Amino acid sequence: MLRRCPVLVVTRYLVDAADAAGFLPRARAALSALSGQPGWRSGRIGRATDDVNMWVLTTEWDSVGAYRRALSAYEVKIHAVPVLSLAVNEVSAFEVLVAQGAGADGLAAPSGLA
Repeated sequence: MLRRCPVLVVTRYLVDAADAAGFLPRARAALSALSGQPGWRSGRIGRATDDVNMWVLTTEWDSVGAYRRALSAYEVKIHAVPVLSLAVNEVSAFEVLVAQGAGADGLAAPSGLA
């Protein structure tokens, strides 16, 4: 049986220092809404150590389909999509082809891309 590649979604945000206090609660609400969806694995919110205006929201999903379906959920549309729409316009979803560490067990999977 062919194993599907997990998907890592990385969205970056440029947030003015004056807006940081308001951004974090909104990002937490987005993460919470996403975490309740089928196929969710994990998520994190981070802030760059070298640039206080650069933030990141990362999530991991069982598959690209799980991630795409999650974006259609009501809670996600209300709490996450408004935050996700503020992201820097760049590629954000990646297949995980190799992983090691907690729970990864040396994952090595072929690409699902044609």
